[in-house]
Amino acid sequence: MNRAITTALFGIGTAQFLKVPLNYIETGTWDWKKLFGSGDMPSSHSSAVTSLTTYVALRKGVPSIDFGVSTIFGLIVMYDAMGIRWQAGEIAIAVNDIDEKLEQIADGHPDIYHKRREKELKEMLGHLPIEVAGGALLGIVIGTISYLTEKNVKSS
Repeated sequence: MNRAITTALFGIGTAQFLKVPLNYIETGTWDWKKLFGSGDMPSSHSSAVTSLTTYVALRKGVPSIDFGVSTIFGLIVMYDAMGIRWQAGEIAIAVNDIDEKLEQIADGHPDIYHKRREKELKEMLGHLPIEVAGGALLGIVIGTISYLTEKNVKSS
């Protein structure tokens, strides 16, 4: 398989795995759902695109078109994770709160009808800047290791 793709996929997997013990350190509970969820530390999106970009920079060089494309792609993904997806999560929190308040009001007033949403909106969608930075640092390490181990395999 393509080494750049496997490097990025390893970046995603490593970040997702690390969310479980980091969450345990923060909360004292093991939450294995973090393996498949979005949000939290470190950002798997940032880890993926940064490991890819680091690998491409080391393999093809910073002046290459490949590096330019992966850098712009990575910046867009990380901006989206911190900006748009974070704001969508904030909106979900507000909508869930409004739904809960409406249910409380409707319970106290029999003439008001409110059908509670069957499922709350997912609130943890985006990342804080520190989570994106954590994913980026992890990605730099993974991209570098991928490049260095590839060179060692080729030279043997």
